[in-house]
Amino acid sequence: MGTQYLIDTNAVIEFLGGTLPATSSHWIENIIGENIHHLSVINQIELLGFNGSPAEMQTLEEFIEVTNILPLTDAVVQKTIQLRRSQKINLPDAIIAATALSNNLTLITRNLKDFQYLKELICLDSHKL
Repeated sequence: MGTQYLIDTNAVIEFLGGTLPATSSHWIENIIGENIHHLSVINQIELLGFNGSPAEMQTLEEFIEVTNILPLTDAVVQKTIQLRRSQKINLPDAIIAATALSNNLTLITRNLKDFQYLKELICLDSHKL
């Protein structure tokens, strides 16, 4: 199996909102079509915690329905603890990074600076795909 991806909350919002560059949007459409995209349970919470219009919420729910949601497993918890002990990283980002690392996923995000000190994590800028 080839590369699998974890899509960060900011990238999902920009993708669904149509604010990504056309090449990035097309690229994400392709990984969705190939079913090689995932969300951390934290991304799901962040997305559905958004208080948008009924249309926006329906779009988010439809996206989540076709996305593999990765739970907070013991491996993710242990990796999160390790990351928080070794780096200054906020808890949601640590869980997202730990989910990607524990599942051997490449992270698609606009916020590269949030993950810059995690050398083992492969990140792609959602605006440069």
